[in-house]
Amino acid sequence: MRVTNNMIVNKTKTNVNSNKVNVDRLNTQMTTQQKISKASDDPVIAMRSLRLATSLNHLNQYNDNNIPDAESWLEVTFTAMKNMNSLLSDIRTQCVNGSNDTLTPEDRNTIWKQLTALSEQVYAEGNADYAGRTVFTGYRTTSQLMYKEDEQETTYEITQKFTEDDLKTKRYYTSAAKVPDDASKTFLEDGGIDTEVNSYSRLRLAYDGINVVDDGINATEFDEPTLTFTDSTGADVTSSVGATYSYYKNETEWQNASTKKVVGDDEIVVIGNTGEVILGKNVSEKMKLYSYDASITYNKKGFKKGEVRPEYYYDCKDITEKIATNGVVDAIEYTKEDQTINYTVAANTQITINTQADQIFSTDILRDVNDMIDIIQETISAHDKVDKIESMIKSSQYADEDSQKNLKTYLEAAKKEAAYADDNLQKTYSQYITNFEGYEEKVNLAVTNLGSTQVRLKLIKTRVENQKTTVDELKTNNDDRDLSDIIIDFYQANNAYQASLTAAARVGKQTLLDYL
Repeated sequence: MRVTNNMIVNKTKTNVNSNKVNVDRLNTQMTTQQKISKASDDPVIAMRSLRLATSLNHLNQYNDNNIPDAESWLEVTFTAMKNMNSLLSDIRTQCVNGSNDTLTPEDRNTIWKQLTALSEQVYAEGNADYAGRTVFTGYRTTSQLMYKEDEQETTYEITQKFTEDDLKTKRYYTSAAKVPDDASKTFLEDGGIDTEVNSYSRLRLAYDGINVVDDGINATEFDEPTLTFTDSTGADVTSSVGATYSYYKNETEWQNASTKKVVGDDEIVVIGNTGEVILGKNVSEKMKLYSYDASITYNKKGFKKGEVRPEYYYDCKDITEKIATNGVVDAIEYTKEDQTINYTVAANTQITINTQADQIFSTDILRDVNDMIDIIQETISAHDKVDKIESMIKSSQYADEDSQKNLKTYLEAAKKEAAYADDNLQKTYSQYITNFEGYEEKVNLAVTNLGSTQVRLKLIKTRVENQKTTVDELKTNNDDRDLSDIIIDFYQANNAYQASLTAAARVGKQTLLDYL
């Protein structure tokens, strides 16, 4: 085959250009210290680089954002739980003090003041938030768990469910003894009532002060609480319980209607102001014997500062606007459901970071505290009556025989009331020691679960950090070149380029005439 000068020149130019391209490529590598500058330089390296970059971005997101966010949320929750545990411990200490049968008036006043102060903080930790998001309110992280102010017009229709385990024994006292304003009156003339006590099984609602309110549609109709019983299959067995039902606004109305707060064996009594469902003997026995569940739907208008919002605990309806507009606006309906917030903290790995309100803040806590406050207040009041009557007996104004006789009758009734009050206080506080130990145990269990989550998160964080280091090294090895290696290759390529230029210069000087 004949090789022409043009062929030699063209081939030489191609070789020179190839060496020049190689020098340019190594010069770019020396500047960027990257193996390739575009995907076409090496598709395999480019594909691997994209894959590793994506993995590294995900790991950076987990390590720099998701995991720290989860850690902070859990830490806020942990602090709130520890504070709640401390509060419950303080209340239990007051229960221990109250169960003492040798309380002085100063002791009772101290317990009353302590419990009153603590009652205002029972659910305060439930409003704990992280970055403006409340941590105990499920998906509704912009809402508060506890009412921060009194809301007189806010009205809910609440459905609360009970099991046989919710049945508790409660002692009910008849009207208290009176302090006479005129010592000449006899006990019976003044309508004095000797204190008596009856014990019944009760179901306690989450709130006191339940009321019968306008249903928002017809102003002449009002909704009273409705109570139903179901068996283990969910079938309605209310009719087989065979109980008569009565609703009273308060205990005074109940006493006036039933004579000394008596509940028939087959009767159910609902007391509005105390939020109690009192079951007669036969009703409570059937509930225990057949393991019946009970469900009561009631209205609650007006919530006090410190009470919890019902939507975090029960199926309920906010009917505030419906009532205000006479049924023109639909009620806002809430269904109690599990609202877990999961964070993705690693590839295919999620953890639940939130603890829901009903898992730690039982509605019974504030109800127990308020019960204890009421009982100790009644005890203080009963002893004040004794002191007042004894003071009247010692007064010269009532030194005559008839006055002394009458006052001693009053004193006997007042002492009987005080003795009942002391006994009730001691028994109730002894019972509530167990209650608050249960609440503490519930919080401690939540703290333990939270601690386990924190430990798990810490292990995941370590794994993600190790994965990040590994992937980063793989990406570096895939994408980068060592500068010293690039310099060696560059000088080799540059020498080859210079040599190719020299060779090209010599080839260009040779023509066919040189051989003729």
